[in-house]
Amino acid sequence: MISESYNKWSQIYDTNLNKTRDMDRIATMQMLDNYPFERVIELGCGTGKNTLWLMEKASQIVGIDFSEGMLAKAKAKIQSEQVEFHQADISQAWPVADNWADLITCSLTLEHIEDLNPIFQQAAQKLQQGGHFFVCELHPFKQYIGSKARFEDDKGLEVLEVYVHHLGDYWQAAKRAGFELVQLKEWFDPEEGKPPRLISLLFRLVY
Repeated sequence: MISESYNKWSQIYDTNLNKTRDMDRIATMQMLDNYPFERVIELGCGTGKNTLWLMEKASQIVGIDFSEGMLAKAKAKIQSEQVEFHQADISQAWPVADNWADLITCSLTLEHIEDLNPIFQQAAQKLQQGGHFFVCELHPFKQYIGSKARFEDDKGLEVLEVYVHHLGDYWQAAKRAGFELVQLKEWFDPEEGKPPRLISLLFRLVY
């Protein structure tokens, strides 16, 4: 199961070489730095790598992840009344009240979700009118050439099963749920001639 893989990965997630993890953190900060937010739902919060930065701006954060191992690392790292963590499958009901958040973030998580529509529908329910939904994922161009979430530990290389989502899939799911696209940015490695590593999309709830 994917959750078991992430439980194993959690032991080295913060310390092993991971260009995708590091670029996602930069993308999150750069895309959201100019937007005010107070109450945040962080989907796929993992070990809290982005939570620490979100805490600098938000008064309340709810972090959700399906991996017990990842959450254990996050809880050990972050002990604050600003943040509460929940172990949950985001394809099911989220443990947050409707209309609670003004920002939802989702980083390197939707590749493990087959159907995007329930995620965007729940995001629309949990956000206040005009709230933002930030998505940062492995670029579909990278997926087309076979890139997948993976890690290597002392037992060897483990490659996780993922779903490919095209750019149109994100836009259609967002549109059905009442979002408009505010900003889209592709994130490239320094080496020339390679496809973009990440795609980040910022949506706003309009109805």
